[in-house]
Amino acid sequence: MVASQNLCFCVCLRSGVHRLRNPFTRSRRWWEVGEEREEEEEEEGANMPNEVVAMEEENAAVEVEVEVEGEASEQVVTPWTVESKDGGINYEKLIVDFGCSRMDADMVARVERLTGRPAHPFLRRSVFFAHREFDKILDSFEKGEKFYLYTGRGPSSESLHLGHLVPFMFTKYLQDAFKVPLVIQLTDDEKFLWKNLELDEARRLARENAKDIIACGFDISRTFIFSDFDYVGGEFYRNMVRISKCVTLNQVRGIFGFVGEDHIGKVMFPPVQAAPSFPTSFPHMFGDAKQSKDIRCLIPCAIDQDPYFRMTRDAAPRLGYNKPALIESTFFPALQGDSGKMSASDPYSAIYVTDTAKQIKDKVNKSFSGGRDTAEEQRKYGANVEVDVPIKYLGFFLDDDEELKRITEAYRTGQMLTGEVKKVLIDILVTMVERHRRARAAVTEEMVDVFMTARPLPHMFG
Repeated sequence: MVASQNLCFCVCLRSGVHRLRNPFTRSRRWWEVGEEREEEEEEEGANMPNEVVAMEEENAAVEVEVEVEGEASEQVVTPWTVESKDGGINYEKLIVDFGCSRMDADMVARVERLTGRPAHPFLRRSVFFAHREFDKILDSFEKGEKFYLYTGRGPSSESLHLGHLVPFMFTKYLQDAFKVPLVIQLTDDEKFLWKNLELDEARRLARENAKDIIACGFDISRTFIFSDFDYVGGEFYRNMVRISKCVTLNQVRGIFGFVGEDHIGKVMFPPVQAAPSFPTSFPHMFGDAKQSKDIRCLIPCAIDQDPYFRMTRDAAPRLGYNKPALIESTFFPALQGDSGKMSASDPYSAIYVTDTAKQIKDKVNKSFSGGRDTAEEQRKYGANVEVDVPIKYLGFFLDDDEELKRITEAYRTGQMLTGEVKKVLIDILVTMVERHRRARAAVTEEMVDVFMTARPLPHMFG
């Protein structure tokens, strides 16, 4: 939903240090950001000494340092940048440092029980591995209360790559399983602000990306897709202004790392992405505030979007709304390795839904492998499946758990060669991309118009 920019949250691991610094709010510790706000904390924040304010103004990013053994290492996870010097993201550290909760087997089993269908592979395999108050969503659903889904896309390229499809594939599962409405935000305004795109081009890309999203199979009777340039106004804009009044300039600098050279358009954008978390932003779907204010929101997204919604969750109770819940995924690895997420700006780091079978084959065959240099060594020593990109991709797209386990073990012990594993993946991806291509070709301009028209959805629940 957002693009690359300055650093925001920096998780630093260095030997012998345990220090926590949080510019997000004057009155709360880092691990409490986005959690319950007590009245005494608000009073404490209002009376914060000037010297503490000055110190927070100096700290434009969050840095978390903890005691570990060995050399210094660093990972950066922000809405715009995902990097790790050690070649992999430490997700357990992110859970601790971001203050979210781990998805566990009991919660997955509860989803199956409440929906009456098997859990999605992304749940079973911990692709969606963390959450914020997803348990409250399940509590509400069990009591017959309503919730809706919100996800989005920042349209910076003509087509999507496989990493872009992951949240939409999972969101479709959630919509089908819980039978709930969905809003999908296309942040064409944000791409205009961050990327070298003309305004009309950003709008055009939003519509093109909408076709790929519709091709994922969303229920037209439960789904509203909107572009910010076309929809923002009315109650949506009023919520943006309400949110803006809850967040100081010092806080937004601390959350997102904005600096003095950034234009003010960037500073004003976070409330745009926050506003869909509140049901009153969509009166054509949920009615007026009296009818809709208690409807909860669940946001499936990658964990790099978490800063936006920590800010939103902090503002929500002050505005009389429920805090949005989140269910958060790991990053889909680039073909060159899993140190970060795939990049739309590097066509060789990703497989696109427009790639031909030959392009897919060539990209997979050149992808980073944990196999040995020769067939003889592979049979003798086996592969390092922890770093092997084809095995990781099979973890996303091979539905059969037992077959995935068999292939992984055979490859790890040398019973399968690298080329054999890559061929399995190529066959799966070629079929998947071709299926998506056919579905996209069936999406007409009239269908896009309907999905993107603000309209009542009388059968969106149940």
